[in-house]
Amino acid sequence: MPEMMSGAGMSLTPDIAPRTIPQYELGKIGSLQPSTSIAPTGGSFEGTLGRLVAEVANKDVAAKDAVAGLTSGVPLHQVMIANEEASLSFQLMVEVRNKLLESYQELMRMQV
Repeated sequence: MPEMMSGAGMSLTPDIAPRTIPQYELGKIGSLQPSTSIAPTGGSFEGTLGRLVAEVANKDVAAKDAVAGLTSGVPLHQVMIANEEASLSFQLMVEVRNKLLESYQELMRMQV
């Protein structure tokens, strides 16, 4: 950050007021509360996995939107929260995939 000189009528910090994310953008980022949509609702296994993948994709889009909004005044901490939430969601999805693959391979190794 360039150093500001102080003098007559000049301040050491720029006069930039922090901006907040509009409410409709906050909905895109999501809340910090755990999602309850992964609970079984009587749907198919394929449908449940599809919803989880769609949630991860939505969090990724929200994180990208937050990064793009950084230039228009979105606070940095909200951008970082959105990015971490998207990253953790993706890591969880990869771990679930790994466990499912291990389970499938174990079933294939079983002798009938």
